Amino acid sequence: MTAAVIIGSSGGIGAALADAIEDEGTFDMVHRLSRAGTDRIDIEDEASIAAAAARIAAGPPPALVIVATGMLHDATHGPEKSHRELDAAWLARTMAVNAIGPAMVARHLLPLMPRQGRTVFAVLSARIGSISDNRLGGWYGYRMAKAALNQLVRTLSIEERRRNDRSIVVGLHPGTVDTALSRPFQGNVRPGTLFTPDRAASQLLDVLDGLGAPDSGKLFDFEGKEVAP
Repeated sequence: MTAAVIIGSSGGIGAALADAIEDEGTFDMVHRLSRAGTDRIDIEDEASIAAAAARIAAGPPPALVIVATGMLHDATHGPEKSHRELDAAWLARTMAVNAIGPAMVARHLLPLMPRQGRTVFAVLSARIGSISDNRLGGWYGYRMAKAALNQLVRTLSIEERRRNDRSIVVGLHPGTVDTALSRPFQGNVRPGTLFTPDRAASQLLDVLDGLGAPDSGKLFDFEGKEVAP
């Protein structure tokens, strides 16, 4: 018996991932964790992450964990167009949600995953975190946080390989998904490249199905293509 854990499942792509995984029926249990749900977790509160891990540990071990959380803007802050807009408190918040939170999830959930057999720990990242692909500049905080998240994935993969040589730790770039995160920035999206959450979830699960242990530590887009660091 195994379980799947989806963090950030109250709406958007996280909810769509949880729905699709439940529909597939591959796992005996699907934990749908979110700040707003009955099975609560707050990505910025390590105590809530530890409490969620304790609840999960009481059931089947998780063979799949997907961290589907992220933050690009809030009511008063958005992506910076210039270094003149950099704000220390906002940068810290962006890093806390997009990189530190997933790191704390890894700290508490990776030890619960099986030591044998194929396991997947995936985080929603973004192509914008690629240093070599940065040709436009701007969006400082989000770029920094996603680059840190991609480095986290790489580093976790090395350690996890020592514990389970069939483990897979990856970042996923879902493309532009029609959610609250991307809505203020959809004006420049090319026709046919704005995905519904259901389609994005289906694409990402197909990508995960096609990965093996040699792919661990990398970032893949919604077409299964590796994104350069």
